[in-house]
Amino acid sequence: MTVKIAIIGAGSIGFTRRLMRDILSVPELVDSEFSFHDINRENLEMIAQLALRDIHANNLPAILSTTTNRLRALEGADYVINTTRIGGLDAFSSDIDIPLKYGIDQCVGDTLCAGGIMYGQRNIPQILSFCDDIHAVASSDVLFMNYANPMAMNTWAALEYGQVNTVGLCHGVQGGHAQLCEVIELLINKGIKPESKRYKKVYKKDVDITASGINHQTWYSRVQYDGKDWTDRLLEGFELHPTFNQTEKVRIDMLRRFGLYSTESNGHLSEYVPWYRKRVKEIRRWISLDTWIHGETGGYLRVCTEGRNWFKTDFPNWMKTEPPKFTPETRSEEHGSWIIEALETGRNYIGHFNVRNDGVIPNLPNEAIVEVPGYVDKNGINIPQLEALPRGCAAVCNQSISVQGLATEAAVHGDIELLRQAFMMDPLVGAVCNPPEIWEMVDEMLIAQAKWLPQYKAEIRRARKHFPKQKRLGLKSTRGAARLKTKSITQLRNSAKLKREKH
Repeated sequence: MTVKIAIIGAGSIGFTRRLMRDILSVPELVDSEFSFHDINRENLEMIAQLALRDIHANNLPAILSTTTNRLRALEGADYVINTTRIGGLDAFSSDIDIPLKYGIDQCVGDTLCAGGIMYGQRNIPQILSFCDDIHAVASSDVLFMNYANPMAMNTWAALEYGQVNTVGLCHGVQGGHAQLCEVIELLINKGIKPESKRYKKVYKKDVDITASGINHQTWYSRVQYDGKDWTDRLLEGFELHPTFNQTEKVRIDMLRRFGLYSTESNGHLSEYVPWYRKRVKEIRRWISLDTWIHGETGGYLRVCTEGRNWFKTDFPNWMKTEPPKFTPETRSEEHGSWIIEALETGRNYIGHFNVRNDGVIPNLPNEAIVEVPGYVDKNGINIPQLEALPRGCAAVCNQSISVQGLATEAAVHGDIELLRQAFMMDPLVGAVCNPPEIWEMVDEMLIAQAKWLPQYKAEIRRARKHFPKQKRLGLKSTRGAARLKTKSITQLRNSAKLKREKH
């Protein structure tokens, strides 16, 4: 059952090998053909060396080729996986650092808010180029699987303007599912010690969930365990949980005020709404610094930077490590391999996918990209009709959808007015900045990211003329409420040494 899988942005340190391992863990897919594409030849070749070593160590007949020529990679592809970050860490830095000067303190900056909007402006022209190439040379029934953020904007553009069969994939729902199991386990075992025979463990297979909303703002609308719905008891459980009550304060507060728990991490969620990061002195009240994803200022940028630097430095040692075993037990929860398996073998798979709404959630716009449950078999990806979200939860989503729609249209058409309006309508940007500050910030970001924004060529030329003459507005001298220093190679090396010694 040979299929060809092309991965665009295959120089990704984490995703590429994991997705390949997952696919090759399926017996019917062990002879798959992989074509890795990236514009960064150095990263591409390092990842390919590791991937080829892994394939050979597992004695598999899979074929792997690499190319910086995208058309060659896509030729005849049955599945195309996108993991790109257009502009790399250079552009990502300005997504975080420029808004910070205007008081906008982001943890991640890749989905919504100022950073997510600009990320979409860089990505969407490339997404449409990918779609053109897919139409030109890929298989006629190809499936485009988008893993890149901003998830909703990228998927919206591919479906609406690229006219390619596309599904957006994210692992946020699975992460929250594990938390729900912990909370239910805590509630049913009140007063019972873990070593007691009466203590009951709760696993994912025991807890049936339905989540619906939009990517990174999806809500667990049904949480069933032992034949009962536990949504009304989740707040009690999260408030009692000794870790989550410190690391998930934003999510718990949203649960308290809107009635449903959100799928996404504390750091992500905090920057999609207007309430938790608008005053520098209050931000630390809502976040935790034990790990970046709980709200650290620029946390994801720091981790990505450290990861890139360390990978290039430590690559020879990576090659010396024991290759991973490709088995069902080592397969991850990433949806990609499960979807391919279901489509190719007919085995059913149930997951949560990003698709065009078209009435699936009745009180969200039809054109929106929603994250909803679906099942996959040989007939394709099938999405059931869902109930309306509670009005408050729908209102939170609708505010973000309006930003996503404006930003997507702006990116496709190079429309500066729509871009500025997207910034104005963004919940956190609007909570922090006034309109003249937003106009100035947009100009500054356009100038900083000019080489990745061909659709704004004329506007960037104008901005370069008038921006230096403008009086600076709203500039802040803050590094952010909770920014940590990026570790040097020496510090990373010492951390790795300590970790090895512990083990």
